[in-house]
Amino acid sequence: MNLAEGSRLTRLVHNLSFIYGKMLLHPSYRYVLFILGLPINLVVFLIWRSNRKNDGWVAARQTAEQELLASSYRNKLKLEVEEQLRRKHRFFQQQASEEEFRRQTEEWLEGTVQKELKERTSRILLEQGSQRLTMADTFHTLIDKPWFFAISIIPGCLMYGILFLYGNPYLKYIFERILMTVFVVLGVATLVFTILYLSPFNPAANILGETATQEQIAAFNQVYGLDQPYLTQLWNNIKGVALFDLGKSFAGNEDVTATIARKFPITLTLAVISLLLALVIALPIGIISAIKPNSWFDYTFMFIALIGLSIPNFWQGLIFILNFSIKLQWLPATFNPQNWLSIIMPTIVLGTGLTAAVARMTRSSTLEVIHEDYVMTARAKGLSERQVMLKHAVRNALIPIVTVVGLQFGAMLGGAAVTEKVFNISGLGSYIVDKQFIPDIPSIMGGVIYTAITISIINVAVDLLYAFIDPRVRSKMKQY
Repeated sequence: MNLAEGSRLTRLVHNLSFIYGKMLLHPSYRYVLFILGLPINLVVFLIWRSNRKNDGWVAARQTAEQELLASSYRNKLKLEVEEQLRRKHRFFQQQASEEEFRRQTEEWLEGTVQKELKERTSRILLEQGSQRLTMADTFHTLIDKPWFFAISIIPGCLMYGILFLYGNPYLKYIFERILMTVFVVLGVATLVFTILYLSPFNPAANILGETATQEQIAAFNQVYGLDQPYLTQLWNNIKGVALFDLGKSFAGNEDVTATIARKFPITLTLAVISLLLALVIALPIGIISAIKPNSWFDYTFMFIALIGLSIPNFWQGLIFILNFSIKLQWLPATFNPQNWLSIIMPTIVLGTGLTAAVARMTRSSTLEVIHEDYVMTARAKGLSERQVMLKHAVRNALIPIVTVVGLQFGAMLGGAAVTEKVFNISGLGSYIVDKQFIPDIPSIMGGVIYTAITISIINVAVDLLYAFIDPRVRSKMKQY
């Protein structure tokens, strides 16, 4: 091994031991670290416990105990504690038995003595120029030995992986957001299934009809597992979502996963095109309105945006069909994948609310930013108005706009059912609406959960955009 490779290995070992000590201070990551590196941590723990007996902490604690004993600290403190307890009981007019009074005195006294003992021990160690041995110190001592690092790579590969992940602020940021997404999806799955389980609707009776016998209903419930306990059904549904195997739907006996895979891209395509259309229109409108406040441009655009926020989707869709399909016959009234003209009206209807919301947020955010000191400083430096707006104003104004876009995109996916019904689009939204009154549990679970997963992924992307747009977020990422 040459000098350069040895230097890199030394830096790697130092970084790993530093990150190890940092993770031990984090309550959540501490347990993850112990579990993933259990064999290595057991060795480190045993050696640490053995070496800890010989560090200066034991001698310093004994010295502190002798100081407290010599100064009669406990006896003096006991008198003070008893007096304070008596005052407390008199003030609150409480009556305590002698035994209860002694118990409270001993608890208070013991806690105060232990705190004082710990502070004195730490002070003595500081005066001696030493400190208590920690698990991080033991790990650093062991991993500094090449033989220990070599034999620990295989059993501790998962631990070293989490150490590398924790040491990179960007990867850690992404990992935590993804982990949070998993918990959100699990929570949504549990909530949706619980609501469907408690629903007064009876799937067997609704599908088989009023003439169905009790034997037929029981056979239906047995086939689809509806006769099983709540927890069993919940686990089967969550497992099905995770494995992309939701079984057959109650109505139609169709494969739920295949059906969702066929219908969801239609809804997603409609939402993405509406989003892009909204951004192309709303961002310039909002910026122009902010640059020229209280002008006729500003009043006109914001008035139109207010109208866009106020119009219900179903009413707007019906008006579009009445005028552009029936009267003018420019566009088809229903959606047809083979005709690209049929997606124009649904896209406009679905994106109207988002366009209005983004335009108003862009205006207010840009107005707030252009009056900041750093924008005035940029103008004083002689930068052109275009450079000031693009490099300084708009970039900082994007932070709340990104938040609104992420939230509104989720609302678009969830609210696409109305638009799909109006234009007869066979998408995921209309599919869930058709299945909810049965209720067709596998179909609804699959549709809602996969929509929630998509929205969660969008939120993760929004969080990542924060890191690239806002330098304050990047700074916090490197600190924690």
